[in-house]
Amino acid sequence: MKPYHKIKIQECHEPLIPIPLELFAIESPHPYQKLGAPYHLSQTNSPYFLRQKVLDSLIIAQTKLQQNYPGCHIQIFDAYRPIAVQQFMVNYTFAETLKAQGLTLDSPSLTEAKRQEIFELVYQFWATPSLDSTTPPSHSTGAAVDVTLVDANGKTIDMGSPIDELSPRSYPNHFLERQDQEAQKYHQHRQLLAEVMLSGGFQQHPQEWWHFSHGDQMWAWLTNSGGEVVARYGRVE
Repeated sequence: MKPYHKIKIQECHEPLIPIPLELFAIESPHPYQKLGAPYHLSQTNSPYFLRQKVLDSLIIAQTKLQQNYPGCHIQIFDAYRPIAVQQFMVNYTFAETLKAQGLTLDSPSLTEAKRQEIFELVYQFWATPSLDSTTPPSHSTGAAVDVTLVDANGKTIDMGSPIDELSPRSYPNHFLERQDQEAQKYHQHRQLLAEVMLSGGFQQHPQEWWHFSHGDQMWAWLTNSGGEVVARYGRVE
């Protein structure tokens, strides 16, 4: 259990609504849909949904971005993610990590200890696909969004590592102490992304430069460590 799962949820029953994709940059088809993620098992076949106030906050963030950088857009990588998709992506990431280490499920060297080690790595970056209403994955609440930036020419801005990479390069401040020019460029790009998202009221995942949430347990935990703030959004299917 993550520390933010201790935060209480007082579900506000705000609707999950489609994101007006013409306002943002997106990948099409969606990266997880290309892998075969089972969105068809949920109430919607699209990952591009958020709670109403979360979407309002995302629009505020993009307005802030474009005031200072006309022509730039927030690029939405992922938003609402039903539990079935969360489970699919955990399984996929586990299998890809096995492959990267030269292992298969039938490998004699895949001991229970090794299997546990790989799952621990996966769960550093992927929330457990929990069906417990008190511990929902952030994306299953419709309150989390994975984003990056594109410039005025429509080119994705380089953040120094791809979304979903299982490595310390994913940490928001990974490049902070590096002195070389390229690393400082990556850090500045990440700072810009965080600045515009925080201006909309979002909070950033401590280990993922791309993940921001508004109104879920992580957001409440990061907003007020004293515990007075509760989460507004629980899991929706």
